[in-house]
Amino acid sequence: MSQDHDKRHDDGLAVQEARPKTKRPPLFKVLLLNDDYTPMEFVVEILETYFSMDRSQATQVMLQVHTRGSGVCGVFSRDVAETKVEQVNSHARQQQHPLLCTMEEA
Repeated sequence: MSQDHDKRHDDGLAVQEARPKTKRPPLFKVLLLNDDYTPMEFVVEILETYFSMDRSQATQVMLQVHTRGSGVCGVFSRDVAETKVEQVNSHARQQQHPLLCTMEEA
């Protein structure tokens, strides 16, 4: 069959595939909350270990936690954020520190 033949029998309708409208999944901020007992150096180590921050960046976030009551460690998908919160809280308990890590929608 020639292309001309195909064109004559398409009834003038153009077919376009419908693209599903996908919504990006929500992102979540992972936060550290200040307490009066966890050593600042431990907070810096947490930020370096679990959030891949360098010493300078980790120190800045630690000071934000210390002075403002909380600090953002990063923004992640729900699964990654939940995992990081669990890892940090578990490690802090193992080391007998009351440091609290939480998450909230960004």
